[in-house]
Amino acid sequence: MIIQRRSRAAHVPSDSLLRRWARGALKRPAEVTLRIVAATEARRLNREFRGKDYPTNVLTFIYGDKPLSGDIVLCAPVVAREAREQGKAVRDHWAHLVVHGLLHLQGHDHEHRGEAERMENLERRILRGLGIGDPYA
Repeated sequence: MIIQRRSRAAHVPSDSLLRRWARGALKRPAEVTLRIVAATEARRLNREFRGKDYPTNVLTFIYGDKPLSGDIVLCAPVVAREAREQGKAVRDHWAHLVVHGLLHLQGHDHEHRGEAERMENLERRILRGLGIGDPYA
C-alpha cells in the first residue's frame, strides 16, 4: 500500500495504523494508494467524479479487479469535523473510513437498504476485530 499525505493535519494516524486497518479490511491482495488530502482537493475530486460540489470524507476509485487495484482518498478536515460532530474519537473515525473505503473497493455498496445493512455489519465486524467500537452506535 502506498500512502500519500497531502494534508498537514496533526490528527492523521501513522502509516502503520493506516496499513493495519487496511489489512483488516482487505480480503485479498490489492494494489492500493491511500491519499490523505485537504478540503480543496476533496471538493475538486467530488465535484469532478460525483457531480457534488463539497468536500466529502472518503472517495474510492476502482481501477481493476485482477489484481484488485484502486485509490482511497480521505479528506482530513472532514474526518475531524465528522468525528467532533458525532462525538467519536477521531482515530476511530479514521479507522472506520479506511475500512469503509476499502469495502467499496471490494465491491460493497450502501445505495439500497439491504446493501447498506450488509456493509455496515461487515464494517462493525472488521472494526471489532481491530479493537474499535461500533461506528453506528
